[in-house]
Amino acid sequence: MSAGGNDGTKDGSADRAGFAASSEERHRERMQRKKELIDRKIAQATIERGVLVVNTGNGKGKSSSGFGMLARSLGHGFRCGVVQFIKGSFSTGEEAFFRRFEELDYHVMGEGFTWETQDKERDIRAAQSAWAIAAKMMADPGYDFVLLDELNIALAHRYVALDDVLAAVAARPERQHVVITGRGAPDALIEAADTVTEMRVIKHAFKAGIKAQKGIEL
Repeated sequence: MSAGGNDGTKDGSADRAGFAASSEERHRERMQRKKELIDRKIAQATIERGVLVVNTGNGKGKSSSGFGMLARSLGHGFRCGVVQFIKGSFSTGEEAFFRRFEELDYHVMGEGFTWETQDKERDIRAAQSAWAIAAKMMADPGYDFVLLDELNIALAHRYVALDDVLAAVAARPERQHVVITGRGAPDALIEAADTVTEMRVIKHAFKAGIKAQKGIEL
């Protein structure tokens, strides 16, 4: 009985070892196929030009993603520009951090969210002033990367003409990257973009009564 039990244990261990080896081999084969597929796609992506990125949707992270791309661009030594269309009535961590970079032109042009100012004409003037700077940046080949934060809000309120934006992004220097953020991106802008991401809300701390936090929202 003892010998039989030992043999059974050994056989079970061998079976488990064989299964693990077989599972590992299948995993390697799947990963190899995946690598070959990705390598083919990378080899086929031969176009090198500036891209238009649009971050939209009701979820958190649109501006944060844009500033993440700004950080990458600065890391590569790019000349960058930022125009913030709405935020402006309070200081943010990204503004405090990114203003340290000499190769970055940073403009906070908004006077707060529209429900804060309660003055439509004032909002329009601020948006138009912001757009004038943004358009100048996009016409300048000296800028490698331009972030237009919350421009979609200005477009939704018709404070900035959509046709003007579409014309400017189409005529910009070939290698210039442009990122536009804000909820409610118009269909024509989405159509013109190379990359579009829609942020979706699942949960948000504000709905539970938690105030905006430094490093998270501010």
